[in-house]
Amino acid sequence: MQVILMEKVPNLGDLGDVVTVKDGYARNYLIPQGKAKRATSENIAEFERRRAELERVAAERLAAAEQLAAQIEGITVQIVRKAGMDGRLFGSVTAVDVAEELGRMGFAVSKSQIQMPGGPIKSVGEVSLTVTLHPDVRPTIRVSVLGE
Repeated sequence: MQVILMEKVPNLGDLGDVVTVKDGYARNYLIPQGKAKRATSENIAEFERRRAELERVAAERLAAAEQLAAQIEGITVQIVRKAGMDGRLFGSVTAVDVAEELGRMGFAVSKSQIQMPGGPIKSVGEVSLTVTLHPDVRPTIRVSVLGE
């Protein structure tokens, strides 16, 4: 299925690109999320009429993401959990826990924006995580897990 992108989508294209994707990806993710529309002649004409407005909104989102990234780049988030004598946690620290702690610190970050490539943290120590605020803006934070 051919779709026109209404915003930048990682590994797919930029605003205004007409791309071919699998039908299910378009119907179940891109179109319901507002990231794309079917590439019909009417939708392409509507996009061209609204292009300046959409580019302005995209630039505002990028500027807001860059501003937040400048504030959280390199900060250390401390999370205290019960741990055994060997340093393994009773449970784990997930993206939800990191997002809640960032929220307490005054930063609006959702759990889906926190990238944990190694999965949940299951031991005491420090870990570097990436926060995806925008497809082009990915600051790094440190998560320090302390045992009680």
